[in-house]
Amino acid sequence: MKTIYQMLLLTFAVFLPAATVYGQIQKAEIVATGLTCSMCSNAINKQLKSIDGVEKVETDLNTNTFTVILKPDNTITPATLKNSVEKAGFFVGSMVITLSLDQVVPKDNAAVEAQGATLVFVDSKEKVLNGQTRLKIQDKGYVTQKEYKKLQKSYSKYPTYSVENEGDFHVKVI
Repeated sequence: MKTIYQMLLLTFAVFLPAATVYGQIQKAEIVATGLTCSMCSNAINKQLKSIDGVEKVETDLNTNTFTVILKPDNTITPATLKNSVEKAGFFVGSMVITLSLDQVVPKDNAAVEAQGATLVFVDSKEKVLNGQTRLKIQDKGYVTQKEYKKLQKSYSKYPTYSVENEGDFHVKVI
C-alpha cells in the first residue's frame, strides 16, 4: 500500500509542472524566408489556404509576413503551418501564434497543452495570462538558423529544448 502512495506522489511530482489548458490557436503570424518574388508569396499563400481549418490568409509582401486566421474549433498545430510553408519550398523565419488563455501563469519551464501540442514557456515572467495571448515559438525551424544557434546556448537550461521533439514548442510571451 505504501508503494502505491509513493507511485502516486511521484506521478503528481513529475506531471505537476504541466497544466492542461487546451488553448486553441486563433491566429498565426509567419515570416517566411527565401522569397524572391510575388510568385513565391503566392505559392505559400496557396499552401496555407489549403489547410483544413484556415479561414483566411493575409499577406504583407514588404515583410514576407503571412497572417493566418483560423476557424473556431480547428485542430491546426504550429507544425502543420510550418510544414505547409516548407511544402511550398520556403522556410519559417519566425512564427507568432495567438491563442486564448484563461488564468495561466507562465512559470519558466512549465508546460501547457494546446491542441495536442505541448507549449513550454521560456524566459517567462510570472504574470497571469487572460484572453488573447501572443506567443513566439523559439524552436529550430520556427526561427532563423542564426537565431536558433544563439537560443541554443541561452536555452541550455531547458532540458527539452535541445531534444527537438516535434510535439513540444518552446514559447516566449510577447
